[in-house]
Amino acid sequence: MSRSKAPLAIGLAAAGGIGYYLYSAGGSPRAAEKQFESDAHHVAAKIKGELPQHGTESEYTGRKVGQEIGSKIDGAVNSINRDISKSKSEAESYAKAAKADTLKKIDEFDRKVEDGAAKSKSYLSSWFGSK
Repeated sequence: MSRSKAPLAIGLAAAGGIGYYLYSAGGSPRAAEKQFESDAHHVAAKIKGELPQHGTESEYTGRKVGQEIGSKIDGAVNSINRDISKSKSEAESYAKAAKADTLKKIDEFDRKVEDGAAKSKSYLSSWFGSK
């Protein structure tokens, strides 16, 4: 069986890095540590500078787009509510007109029936002799 050579490579890289910083600092462990921290900050700043901005510009753009979308949605909702209200009032007025027309027709029919009943009553009464 073969063993993985990754641990050996990682160990050699770490030893080489430690040796480099100790050699460049003149053998002083504190100076080597300070130089390593400085290099780490430099690399982090370089990486951070190359990444797209997440905080300032993109947040502003996102908020602006969100506000635009929100205002469009609000406008659409208001338009729909206005249309629904208009349709509702038209339906109510149509229902009132239909109710009034129906009641008028019922009254006319009722009057005709009552007139017909009165004529029949007078006709039948004349047969039986009462007036």
